Amino acid sequence: MRRRGTRALTLLLALAALAGCAVLERAQGDWWRLERGPSGQAPDPALTREAVVQVYAARTVGWRGVFAVHTWIAVKSSGAPGYTRYEVIGWGVDRGAAAVRVNRTGPDNHWFGDRPEKLVDRRGAGVDALIAKIETAVAAYPYPASYRTWPGPNSNTFTAWVGRAVPELGLVLPPTAIGKDWLPNGDVVGPAPSGTGVQLSLFGVAGVLVSWEEGIELNLFSLVFGVDVKRPALKLPLVGRVGAS
Repeated sequence: MRRRGTRALTLLLALAALAGCAVLERAQGDWWRLERGPSGQAPDPALTREAVVQVYAARTVGWRGVFAVHTWIAVKSSGAPGYTRYEVIGWGVDRGAAAVRVNRTGPDNHWFGDRPEKLVDRRGAGVDALIAKIETAVAAYPYPASYRTWPGPNSNTFTAWVGRAVPELGLVLPPTAIGKDWLPNGDVVGPAPSGTGVQLSLFGVAGVLVSWEEGIELNLFSLVFGVDVKRPALKLPLVGRVGAS
């Protein structure tokens, strides 16, 4: 048993090291010149008249990418000629820029060399109503002019806020979405981002989450350790999910 445990721990550490090396390699040099074009995951609005909601996550830029992802939301109403992308970005906030940015780039674009992972993809009937709720939640975000990388509020705080306001999305953010556990207005108790459970959180630095969609998560200094019961997997800092997709 000890040998198995040691092997498992060694494997997890190796995965974390590989993930860290890959991110740091991407961060070297002129990172602002890295791929930022479309990833081909959002349907062409010229060919897709139905409503679409998608949520994406991609590793952040620089050393922060070893630990965390950046998340955003893209929506397209029925018959709309294009998407609207909502996200929170910290660049320029200290100089008076808004934290919430709209259409800074395309709906599914690479994030400085990292191909985003699609977390939510909702289309068709009922999605226009979801979009209306999402836009209401975006307008009500309580930190439109504030940004703090750790422990929040940041880009993942924003996406989690929308998820809590629109539980029909069934949004499950990865354990590497640092900032998702920052509850607004100093609240200690709140719903999970998926809306299917509850969490206790002390300013996003420590807490616990229990939910049907997310499973069980323990937050220590914003590093998440957990178990996904619905889709069996471990949740680990740096690595993310290890198990069923």
